Amino acid sequence: MPNTNKGHSITALLEIMEKLRDPNGGCPWDLEQTFSTIAPHTIEEAYEVAEAIADNDMQELKSELGDLMFQVVFYAQMAKEAGDFTFDDVVQGITEKMINRHPHVFGQKDIQTAEAQTLAWEETKAAERAAKNNGAEISVLDGVAKTLPAMTRALKLQNRAARVGFDWPSIEPVQEKIIEELQELQSEIKSDAPTDRLEDEFGDLLFAVVNLGRHLKLDPEKALSRTNRKFVSRFQSVEQEIKNQGKKIEESTLEEMDRLWNEAKGLEKEYS
Repeated sequence: MPNTNKGHSITALLEIMEKLRDPNGGCPWDLEQTFSTIAPHTIEEAYEVAEAIADNDMQELKSELGDLMFQVVFYAQMAKEAGDFTFDDVVQGITEKMINRHPHVFGQKDIQTAEAQTLAWEETKAAERAAKNNGAEISVLDGVAKTLPAMTRALKLQNRAARVGFDWPSIEPVQEKIIEELQELQSEIKSDAPTDRLEDEFGDLLFAVVNLGRHLKLDPEKALSRTNRKFVSRFQSVEQEIKNQGKKIEESTLEEMDRLWNEAKGLEKEYS
């Protein structure tokens, strides 16, 4: 039986995970899982960590970090069973990687600013990718995960390209590019273009908007998440006001909802 006393180290959690995966008396659900079935849960847990941070809820963050840590333990246990690697191997790997990527802290290299560190970090990662490819030439875009949210991946791809000089020199042409892409999309809409062409032009517009955020030093994913939260807050305010009137939202007109929306928006500005 694992020692689950308060204050125990990671060892207790590793023992619990091993017991959950024990064919003799373990948990049926845990025993059925594979790397691919757990992966979606890992992504969900990472988003819940981000949500707790956005809400500035430290108690929830503590809980969500535990859930995310458990995902790592789960993968390590399955890998151990398959003879691929152990949790200790994971810890050793990340420890060596962090030391290697911070030569200004653990070595003799002199890096004075966060910007210089970011550049050095990317150079180190590029060297690591090249080493994995036996030193062969690889694209500067290699290593940007295809499974990232599309907006985040767009930002990372643009950053990679910018580091080798493929970038707009100022913000003005980026704004002009957005207008150009919007006009192209409008043209396709007017011509009743098929869905795949609309999707192409819409994607180009979004990519250009991400580029504008990058030049403004704004994270587009974070900005859109913030707008999503504002939308939820305002819409729920509209719902509540309509409910206070003894009506269902489906019974309200667009004009009435729009008026209540603007009132909710005005209150946000008043208290901001």
